[in-house]
Amino acid sequence: MSHSTVTQELLTKKFPVYIDKEQKKQAIQETEKLFRSLNSVPKRKKRWQDLLYLPLLTKPKTDYTVSPPITVDKTGLVHPYWKGLFTQAMKEVAELEQVSVTDFGAVGDGQTDCTEAFREAIGKGRRRVFVPAGVYRTRGLKLPSYTALIGAGTVETVLLLADEAPKKERLITNQDYWKGNHHIEIAHLTLNWNVERLSKEERTSAGGTASSGITLAHVQFAWVKQVKIINPGLHGVDVTSIRYNYFGDGRRSVLGSRFVWVDEVEVTGFGDDGITTHHSDDLLITNSYLHHPSGRAHKKGFSNSNGIEVDDGSQHVVLANNRTAFCFGGIEIKAHETSSAASDTQIIGHYSYHDNRSYNFRHIGHHQLEDTQSQSAYGIRATYLVADSPQYTNLYLKSTPRALVVSAYQRVVIHSFFAQAGQDEQDSIAISLQYRANQVKLREIKLEGYTRSKKALRVSETTRDISIVEENE
Repeated sequence: MSHSTVTQELLTKKFPVYIDKEQKKQAIQETEKLFRSLNSVPKRKKRWQDLLYLPLLTKPKTDYTVSPPITVDKTGLVHPYWKGLFTQAMKEVAELEQVSVTDFGAVGDGQTDCTEAFREAIGKGRRRVFVPAGVYRTRGLKLPSYTALIGAGTVETVLLLADEAPKKERLITNQDYWKGNHHIEIAHLTLNWNVERLSKEERTSAGGTASSGITLAHVQFAWVKQVKIINPGLHGVDVTSIRYNYFGDGRRSVLGSRFVWVDEVEVTGFGDDGITTHHSDDLLITNSYLHHPSGRAHKKGFSNSNGIEVDDGSQHVVLANNRTAFCFGGIEIKAHETSSAASDTQIIGHYSYHDNRSYNFRHIGHHQLEDTQSQSAYGIRATYLVADSPQYTNLYLKSTPRALVVSAYQRVVIHSFFAQAGQDEQDSIAISLQYRANQVKLREIKLEGYTRSKKALRVSETTRDISIVEENE
C-alpha cells in the first residue's frame, strides 16, 4: 500500500470528510477566507548596507507576498499555482534518450564499485538512466541538467554509498552548484547512506549542506518521487541554496532552488531532518513518510530532528498528505535567529504520530519581548492536521510534548485540528500559543484525552489577536 493511501486512510478516520474532494475544497476555501481577513505584515525597508552583503551570497528579503490557495483536482490531488508549468517542463525529461547503467559496466552485486559506470551512463546529461534491480555501490553521484535516474522500484533497486566515501558525501546531488542545474528526475529506488561505515559514537554530519541522501542546491524543475532513503547522516532530502544565510533576519541566501516536487518519499534513521528546505521558493512535498530519526547529526540529547522542516528563508511551500512518526517535530516551520524565517507555507492534511512536538512554528531568538521582532515569520495556512499521541523523546531531553506550538509567527490560520493525548501525557498542554504569536486563528479544534490537564490550551499574555473556536462551539 502506498504512503499516499495509508496517510489518507489515517486522516479520514479523524476527519471523515477528508476523502471527499468537494468537502476538502470547501475546507480549504474556509481556511483561505480566514487567512485573507488578517492584516498584512509590514515589509522590510531597503537599506544602503544591503549592497555590502552581495559578495557574501546574501540578499535582502523583498518578497512578502502569499501564493494563491492550492486547488484540488478531480482525483483529489492538490496543485499549487505553478503545477502546470512544472508538468510542462518535466515532459522534456520524459523524452530524453534512455540508457541502462548496466550497459556501461555497472554490476548490482553490492560489492563492485559502480561509480565510474554511473558517470559514463549519465555523461553530460540529456539522458534517462535506468538502474535495474540490484544493489549498486557508489562513491556519490552528481547529476547534470536534463538527467533522470530511474530505478526498478524501491525494493528492487538500491544505491549503497561505498565504505570509503567521506562523511561529507551526498549520495545524490546536482553537478554544478554555482551555475545551477535544471530538469532533474530521481525515482523508483532506495538510497542507503551506509552510516555503518562510521564509528557508532561519532556524529554523522560534516556541516553545511553535506552528508545527505539527496541535496538539490540551486536547482530548478526537479522531481523526486517514490524514493526510500535509509540512515542519511544529515537530511534525507535537502532542497536548498548553495550556502545557508546567517547574516540576520530579513536576509536570504542567493542561488536557491525553485519548482521542486518531492512525492512518495520515505526517510528513516536521518541524522537531522527527513525532508528540509532552505532559501528556496515554490516547493511541493506530498505523500511522504518520515520516521524514526537517529538524531546523530547533533550532540546526544540535543537533536532537533524533524520529519519535515521548512527552514531558513524558504518561501511559498506546500505540504500535502504527509505523515511523520517518532520525530522531535512532525512539521517544524522555523528559522535560526540570524536568518529569515520560512514564510508562506500551506499544509493540507498531515498525520503526526508519537512526535514530540507534532507541529512547531517558531523563529528562534525572536520570541520574547526583549528580542527583536521577527521581520519574516508569517503566513501559515493549514487544513486537516492530526497530532496523535505526542510523547517525550530522548532526541531532545528537555523538551515537553505538545500537539501544536506557535511562537513569534503571525498570520497563522489552522482549520480542522485534532489532538489525542498519549497514555502518559493526559496532564500535558496540547496547544501553546506563546511569546510573540500574533494574528492566529484556530477553527474546529478538537482535543481528546487531556483529562488531567489544568489548561490543555494555553495562550501567553504576550500574544496578540488570538481567536480560537473549538469543535461544535
